[in-house]
Amino acid sequence: MNNPLLDFSGLPLFDRITPADVTPAISELLKNADAALAEVTRAEFPADWTRISQVLDTATEQLGRAWGAVSHLQAVVDTPELRATYNAELPRVTEFWTRLGANEALYAKYKAINPTSLNHEQQHARELALRNFVLSGAELTGAAKERFAAIQERQAEVSQLFSEHVLDATDAWSLIVGVEETAGIPDDVLHTARTAAQADGKDGYKLTLKMPCYLPVMQYAHSSSLREKLYRAYATRASDQSEHLQFDNSALLQEILQLRLEEARLLGYTNHAEVSLASKMAESPALVVGFLRDLAARARPYADKDLAEMRAFAAEQLQMNQPQAWDWTFIGEKLKEARYAFSDQEVKPYFTAPKVLDGLFKIVETLFEVSISKDQAPVWHSGVLFYRIERQGELVGQFYLDPGARQGKRGGAWMDDVRARWLRPDNGQLQTPVAHLVCNFAEGVNGQPPLLTHDDVITLFHECGHGLHHMLTQVNERDVSGISGVEWDAVELPSQFMENFCWEWSVLKHMTAHVETGKPLPRELFDKMLAAKNFQSGLQTLRQIEFSLLDMCLHADTSERVDVMAVLQQVRDEVSVMHPPAFNRMPHSFSHIFAGGYAAGYYSYKWAEVLSADAYAAFEETASADGEHSIETGRRYRQSILEAGGSRPAMASFKAFRGREPSLDALLRHQGMSSAVQ
Repeated sequence: MNNPLLDFSGLPLFDRITPADVTPAISELLKNADAALAEVTRAEFPADWTRISQVLDTATEQLGRAWGAVSHLQAVVDTPELRATYNAELPRVTEFWTRLGANEALYAKYKAINPTSLNHEQQHARELALRNFVLSGAELTGAAKERFAAIQERQAEVSQLFSEHVLDATDAWSLIVGVEETAGIPDDVLHTARTAAQADGKDGYKLTLKMPCYLPVMQYAHSSSLREKLYRAYATRASDQSEHLQFDNSALLQEILQLRLEEARLLGYTNHAEVSLASKMAESPALVVGFLRDLAARARPYADKDLAEMRAFAAEQLQMNQPQAWDWTFIGEKLKEARYAFSDQEVKPYFTAPKVLDGLFKIVETLFEVSISKDQAPVWHSGVLFYRIERQGELVGQFYLDPGARQGKRGGAWMDDVRARWLRPDNGQLQTPVAHLVCNFAEGVNGQPPLLTHDDVITLFHECGHGLHHMLTQVNERDVSGISGVEWDAVELPSQFMENFCWEWSVLKHMTAHVETGKPLPRELFDKMLAAKNFQSGLQTLRQIEFSLLDMCLHADTSERVDVMAVLQQVRDEVSVMHPPAFNRMPHSFSHIFAGGYAAGYYSYKWAEVLSADAYAAFEETASADGEHSIETGRRYRQSILEAGGSRPAMASFKAFRGREPSLDALLRHQGMSSAVQ
């Protein structure tokens, strides 16, 4: 019990976990889990849901929680020692989960459970478990089963290496520039860059590929040559075109795709896309591709208009007659400023991180009838915050918020679970859920609180939506509580739903205060933001469709070797209106599909946007004249979607809330693509 990874009495002891703790803890937990598996698969052990859960699920849950803590630390405070230990243990952990999922005796035990002895949550969990046994190779035998297990282990290793290469390639690149090259770059970005250069003992400004630096440079830097340097470095990360070839993901891309194709064939499927969709709402790859092409056709006229406007503006106002790939973000920002008389930098000082959190919590507390307050827990970094959610004085859930970008932290934003809500079978106690919300925002400068862009605010609301899905569940069966058991292409519904509130004046007025004056965001400035909300929505939609189609096409391909860049070019020829230069290697850092669980599932973002826009329309329909939202509608949404978790099919939950299947109309209206293009 001196090992913090073996202490399950409360929250993880993140401040005490060291790389040296990992191997002993995982060895102990694997031994316990193996013993539990042996016990429940004995012929005389009863085919009883609760008895199996008491023995097996309690052991595997501890293994999952401990490994989850290690994985989380490796993502947010990576060190060479932790990475080495993580990679050493990954094969052992993967081997156990693969063997568990493919265990014929356990599969038979679940099949023998009498469904009438179960409540509706347990019945649905059992149905999903039986499906997952099949997808995990439980019906394979002999050499096929052995090969399937080997594929799982290798896939875990290669995906982890892919992720490491993206992180390391991002961290490895930097550029020191003099003041003459920094014209246009925002002051707070320059302050951070100057501090970083000084820390390295250098004069000037240190620019990096971390998003709080990269994006403002691309938006605002006057120097096209500077933008080109950053664009080229960012677009070639972890590829054969990078200056850091040791992080090239070219071979890993091929291996991952081939392993997935081989796995699919072993399971009796034609390709990996079919395997992926077996556990999703969408019925077939063809249906997904049809959905994406339909949406692309609707968005194309708007995207053509967006691009034509940028070309004309660049030529007439910026004297740029042949814009390059690294110029478009800058041109778009200048056009937005000219058209709507505001810039993101003008808005940013009003979004101080503490005030934004207050506003976020206010809308959550109001709509979902809960209270959120600061709480105490061991954390992995001084910038991490911890909160508790209560309803009528009862603890509902807790969450960590890790907002800041830093060296050794994976890019992007995500929600992950620490533990699930579960009426524990071993002690009869209700375990409340705990979540991680992770972002990569810029830190505050000159003693001021961090300032967020409006896009940052949207990201925070998005991850909070995932967290609410996990934490507000009222399901007591672990495997279908919160996000567990929810179809992957529906899991983005609650996250994208929350983004809508970032465009509501009744919400924003509670979450803005100028960093220097304390004054709230002026209504006039908000109106300009709202007018610009759908600026270039056609281009943005086609960009997401490009990613989604690339993902689906790669995983529906049955070639022995896939020419990834050729597939990407075919997709771009079909749906894109902007074509990056030949050196662009976007797939090589596409971690969502090669290391993040979205393989043949990236379309979920657009699919779930349809669900979320339609769900949010219910709030628009019931709002008061002054824009205040209906508590009753919030309650119905909470009960139908959030509290139900994965205890029933996502379509059933959506229909319980809306009374019908979803419609594309609300999404097109929200994104300004429901009227004729002039």
